Amino acid sequence: MAASKEPDSLSCSICLDILQIPVTLHCGHSYCMKCVNGYWDQEDRCGVYSCPQCRHTYIPRPVLNKNTVLADLAGKMSPEEEEEQEKQQQPTPPVKDEVDPVDVECDVCTAKKLKAVKSCLVCLASFCATHLQPHYVSAAFKKHKLVEVSACIQEKICSKHDKLLEVYCRSDGQCICLLCVMDEHKGHDTVSAAAERKEKQCSGDAALDQNEKAYTEIVQMADKRRCTVRELIRVQETAVVSRAEALVDRLQKDISELRKGEDELKQLSLTEDHIHFLQSCQSIFDCPEPDEWSDFDILLHRPFDFVTKKISILRDKMENMARDIAEISQTFQADPDPETRQEFSLYSCRLSLDPNTAFENLLLSEGNSRVTWIKKAQRYPHHPDRFTKYEQVLCTEGVCGVCYWEVEWRGPRVEVAVCYKGAWLDESGFGYTDQSWCISLSNVGCTFWHSGIKTKVSTHCSSTVGVYLNHKAGSLSFYSVSDSGQMMLLHRVHTTFSQPLYPGFMVCRGASARIMSSK
Repeated sequence: MAASKEPDSLSCSICLDILQIPVTLHCGHSYCMKCVNGYWDQEDRCGVYSCPQCRHTYIPRPVLNKNTVLADLAGKMSPEEEEEQEKQQQPTPPVKDEVDPVDVECDVCTAKKLKAVKSCLVCLASFCATHLQPHYVSAAFKKHKLVEVSACIQEKICSKHDKLLEVYCRSDGQCICLLCVMDEHKGHDTVSAAAERKEKQCSGDAALDQNEKAYTEIVQMADKRRCTVRELIRVQETAVVSRAEALVDRLQKDISELRKGEDELKQLSLTEDHIHFLQSCQSIFDCPEPDEWSDFDILLHRPFDFVTKKISILRDKMENMARDIAEISQTFQADPDPETRQEFSLYSCRLSLDPNTAFENLLLSEGNSRVTWIKKAQRYPHHPDRFTKYEQVLCTEGVCGVCYWEVEWRGPRVEVAVCYKGAWLDESGFGYTDQSWCISLSNVGCTFWHSGIKTKVSTHCSSTVGVYLNHKAGSLSFYSVSDSGQMMLLHRVHTTFSQPLYPGFMVCRGASARIMSSK
């Protein structure tokens, strides 16, 4: 058997052509500068770069310089050609490792925190490109699961057992760890998180398919009804035209008979023979009278009564279909609220306090995201929207759709509210009309207010409260958010919202509230 031929030492193993602007890596393998840069640019290396042949890894990305010896061996180009080719083959700038405000920091870096590129669900930590390297090269980390960087990786951990949440309890509708399955969820209907997601996703796809099928059937039914009614109208139209033509013929004959009698009477009126006149005119007066014209109207309109009746029946059926569709819509709107803080954060909205509404003893700061009660009255200019009776302030933005925001509060008492915007606001405090909904927070407990009715909330609220609004579904929920990110429902409202809602706050003496920025 003939021995296999070794690749030419002057050929690039990527493009299999003669080396163009050759570069040599520290492992000894050489490539075209354009080829190796393209190889590293095509895939997300997460800060780790490897040799295409021996898989030797480099951190950070190597700076490539032309191997002049190989360039001489491969053949020289003109200086102009080399300069142009080097410009075309410059590497893509490496990914910055510096941490921006929105980035997640590496949990291992000590002196200078670098940007994390991956999170590990086994280590429960996030790593920069340098500290992630052992997960790629060491067999000890082979079974570790790397995921996209997450700023809230602790939310994936069971607060009771400090284990990864990887099981879903269908009985209680929540994510749990393996120890929970053997503890308080023993005997419950549990499946893996992946299996539950697949089932819910399939269920959603099936619902979409069923919705499309139902819509198609409704359209086809409506089209069929439309064609039927159109055919009925055409049939009845033909019948009415035929009857109208028969009536016209009959009327023309009646008119001819009347004219004939009229002519005979004119001739008879000229005779001087009285006996002949009396004998002849009697025969003319005895002629049958023509039918009344009311018959004509009846024959024209009666056929379309059937069409009108059919259209009425069709309208009733379409109204029934519309009610069925409305019930389906209500079913979708009744879907449960998000469960985890991460899911709520998907609906985060940006809010800012409106200086034109702030009470004179309320100081706005931190870019109009914090409101603090101070003893000295502020010299705010006059504005028709300003609160003058109550220590309240509104946000500039009105919210609708699905929105979520969080508020950090301090002090003896703070009220977090939503309301319609109008001139009535200064006449009463939040929660005392049917156009505002308010939860009052204090160190001794919390209460919910609406239309002047007080509802005691049994759950203690933490220093952070979350507000979730599904405007179209008429759902408004207040949550207590713990330091670990656990969501505890304080109170939920089901109603119908007719206008955009404006978030607002009432801050008592010595208290403050801050709208937390979305993560």
